[in-house]
Amino acid sequence: MGFIIEPLDSNKHNRSAFCCGKNSLDNYIRKQASQDLSKRVATIFVLVDFPQTDIIGYYTLSSYTVELSELDNSFAKRLPRYPLLPATLLGRLGIDRDYRGQHLGELLLIDTLKRALNATSQVASLAVVAEALDEQSVTFYQKYGFQVFQQHSMKLYLPMKIVEELCQMLND
Repeated sequence: MGFIIEPLDSNKHNRSAFCCGKNSLDNYIRKQASQDLSKRVATIFVLVDFPQTDIIGYYTLSSYTVELSELDNSFAKRLPRYPLLPATLLGRLGIDRDYRGQHLGELLLIDTLKRALNATSQVASLAVVAEALDEQSVTFYQKYGFQVFQQHSMKLYLPMKIVEELCQMLND
């Protein structure tokens, strides 16, 4: 047995048992995720304790655009003056409440950042954007260097250059 992160397969993974205690995250994985996947709106990655198929945690990735004016000036001043710039959206991240306290949220976030960085060789992205549900989530992302958008206190971003540095540190 061991934890693995893999793309959601609705025919394989048990979504009904997932419960993180946040209705929007619980309902999404149970009812909406497979539709978003089939419509190519989001890619969903799930954490399971192989060979079990119950979902322990999950996250979603999508393409996204950010307005230059929403970014911190120290970051924005080095970017082209396009009105919209490409980013990667970490739209949802949840861990089943039975597995809290095991640093699995961190494990999923690291996997997210690695996948986002790898994708930049195919599709440009200047940052990973995270949408937080509450202040606890904001604090979680800030612990890893995410910065709050100027006009949106529940939306954060991590420049891809920092993502690259973090991934290099993890590989060393």
